[in-house]
Amino acid sequence: MPALFTFFKNIQLTANQLIIIVCCYVVFILNIPFLSETFNAITALNEYSIGFLLSVPVFLLSLTFIFISVFALRFLLKPLLIFIVLSSAMIFYASLTYGVIFDYGMVQNTVETDSAEALTYINFYALLFVALFGGAPAFAIAKVKITYAPLLKDISQRLKVITASLVITGIIASLYYSDYAAVGRNNRILTKYITPFSALVSTYKYARNNYFAPPLAFTLLDTTPTLANENNQKSVTVLVVGETARANNFSLNGYNRNTNLFTEKYPLVSFENMTSCGTATAVSVPCMFSRVSKNNYNKRLATSQQNVLDIARLSGVDVLWVDNNSSCKGVCKRVETIKIDPSANNLNCDGKYCFDEVLLKPLKEKLATLTHSNTLIVLHMIGSHGPTYYRRYPKKSAQFLPDCQRSDIQNCSQEALLNTYDNTIAYTDFVLSKIIQQLEGASRQHDINTNMLYVSDHGESLGENGVYLHGLPYVIAPKEQTHIPMLFWQSNSEQGSQASVDETCLQANTAQAYSHDNIFDSVLGLLSIKSSVYNKSNDVFSWCKPGAVLARENVSINKNQHIQ
Repeated sequence: MPALFTFFKNIQLTANQLIIIVCCYVVFILNIPFLSETFNAITALNEYSIGFLLSVPVFLLSLTFIFISVFALRFLLKPLLIFIVLSSAMIFYASLTYGVIFDYGMVQNTVETDSAEALTYINFYALLFVALFGGAPAFAIAKVKITYAPLLKDISQRLKVITASLVITGIIASLYYSDYAAVGRNNRILTKYITPFSALVSTYKYARNNYFAPPLAFTLLDTTPTLANENNQKSVTVLVVGETARANNFSLNGYNRNTNLFTEKYPLVSFENMTSCGTATAVSVPCMFSRVSKNNYNKRLATSQQNVLDIARLSGVDVLWVDNNSSCKGVCKRVETIKIDPSANNLNCDGKYCFDEVLLKPLKEKLATLTHSNTLIVLHMIGSHGPTYYRRYPKKSAQFLPDCQRSDIQNCSQEALLNTYDNTIAYTDFVLSKIIQQLEGASRQHDINTNMLYVSDHGESLGENGVYLHGLPYVIAPKEQTHIPMLFWQSNSEQGSQASVDETCLQANTAQAYSHDNIFDSVLGLLSIKSSVYNKSNDVFSWCKPGAVLARENVSINKNQHIQ
């Protein structure tokens, strides 16, 4: 090690030479994902120019040098280069290993992730990778000696190299402008792979929007929502917000493994064609509770107006949020909230995480102390959150073996990885069955209607096409990250008119395309809330309410009588 110190200390470089070396390293090594995706996009064309293909890394190199040179003043040079190399190495690891793209959504998801969740991504393989591709070059940058010319001469030399880079950029642009425009227009996602600049721009935008932009005035969408419970019977609705569950791994949706062993005995309705608002919790959870649709979703707008929980509380519904995840992402800030403490003395907790069975106790306590005619209980699961899937279920609940007992999931066999993930789904199913049991008991004991709606926030990639985890930009996200499960159960389903929804009608509509955009109105409908912001056509259950079914049957009878 001392010899290594001496070796780098004996190297003397000018500032421009060091910048050029670092730029070459960033472009030709740490931007391999970008270059690979770009080359694939170009070579997929029917016709393309070899000159255009070879110009891409040169073009990126020139732009990278210009950008760094502008900010690399003498006292900032080494710190800036070290920061760029280290941040680029971490992005390189995430992109190469998991297929992650650091756009605005990923930056938001990263910033809003708690420390315990973030630590699950740190493992020996990750540390070794970042140390090799980031730490070693950063160490070399820190130790090399930079020889500076007199200030004016140094500025003159820097300007000459910047000018040369601008000339090269201009020549490439003039020769291949139409090629760059065409490929860029048809592959807009490519720029999000550029390391580290895409992440830096996204970070700037996130900071601007969340820390420096003036807050929006809070908007009341409806100041006078009311309850419209026709039979005046008490009602409890439990909305279970799942985490990272993908629809294809539910046997209720036709999966070839029995991952729904515990709920299959209940008359659940599984909506087979449900999609998420986003590919990460930070987007999907606020979006699904918001009046803002997926196509128009904006966090600042969504959080500056009433969400469905606010409307429900104002109408007279008793609302409780119980959280076993990192947070409710601001959704529950104006309703009663219980945050599960993983450090509490609980057999379901290990100090950092709790198994989702921990949600059953506060649910039981709430059901035993109902104070309102209409109650909404939201249970926010940790579900199938990765990459430490093995920590989402007790060992005794491991239904599929062998499983993957590590966080660097890319180094597990595909069989073990799939087993581990399926164990999380099977355990979620077990918890859902316990929730249903509690609701059945409350329904019999207190003569109340009870409903359970389960919906995941987003899906998950498990190595398909080299992609892992979630959080890809929605426009290119695979189906595994956006196709999510939604399940519905109700008490009194065998009693027809007393049921909240006609189950036969629902079963006939399970293939209908729904999304998180339907949650706002569907929750209002389940709670029997009259509101000026309620959109009946967006309510999954409105078509199958007993009154609606009866009306359609009467129309059908009248038509038949008229024909006769």
